[in-house]
Amino acid sequence: MCQPPILSDSAPPAPRLVGLDWGTSSLRAYLFAADGGVAERRAQRWEIQHLPAGRCAAAFLAIVGDWLARWPGLPVLAAGMVGSRTGWREVPYVACPADAAAIAVGIVRFASECGVVHLVPGLVQGGESADVMRGEETQILGALALEPALAADSLFVLPGTHCKWARVERGRLTSFTTYITGELFALLRDHSLLGRPARDSEGDGTAVTSGAFHRGLAVARASGPGGGTARLFTARSLFLAGDLAATDVLDYLSGLLVGDEVRSGLANLGTERPPCVVIGDEMLVARYRAAFAALGGGEVRAIDDTAPTGLWSIACAAGLVNVAGATG
Repeated sequence: MCQPPILSDSAPPAPRLVGLDWGTSSLRAYLFAADGGVAERRAQRWEIQHLPAGRCAAAFLAIVGDWLARWPGLPVLAAGMVGSRTGWREVPYVACPADAAAIAVGIVRFASECGVVHLVPGLVQGGESADVMRGEETQILGALALEPALAADSLFVLPGTHCKWARVERGRLTSFTTYITGELFALLRDHSLLGRPARDSEGDGTAVTSGAFHRGLAVARASGPGGGTARLFTARSLFLAGDLAATDVLDYLSGLLVGDEVRSGLANLGTERPPCVVIGDEMLVARYRAAFAALGGGEVRAIDDTAPTGLWSIACAAGLVNVAGATG
């Protein structure tokens, strides 16, 4: 990270950067102080892929327009799905392996109708295990900046709609795998026969202490070669048999899906496992930590709110902010 500038007087310095973490489900905005700390933050449930055509600019101005009016010329750095094909402007991916410097080189300077916005590129992995990410790389870089010891060799798990398992070695993100666990859960909850009992009940699939969630983990652990998908219909059959309450169906399905992901992920790692860190929403992190413990992954750590530090780190690497206090 950049070091804070030396101040010449006691007046509060002007902010140095506007950072946006604009993903699939929400927009988070950060106003960074001169030392890289967050002076102010805002959030809206504005899903980048569901905004009407041309509404990215309107959403951008609604959340940070007053900051830019007060401090004209303040650099803006945006990460996440805002740079995707369905976002504000598509930005080419940077090839993996990559570190903060490589990601910074891939930033696109976008002259939008609201002024210049710098878009973070995201990462692409080629070959038989082709994969992509946008936004998670910023959270991982933030975690590395907060805890540099993790840069030597570590595994990051980032739960969400599309969960990422990402390996970092010698300061570079070297490989990653996407599990669509969150999307599968939403589809089963909202559009399947399996989720129908829960849609008519008060179950919401959020109680990590639920016995039904841990029951689902146990079924995933014992699922054998067929994997958890071969057991999904048990959510229906157990309900029909009176052995699973309607209010517990979602917790059970969550346990099955998260458990199967963690079982698969641990199997892919083999016996030599690097230190593991989970980053994300508090409720999801609790579920994944429970799954690791239940499926032989041991105790895993959690780090929260790493995106702001990641944005600042990328801004430093790109020269948008520097130790002398200049911006570009």
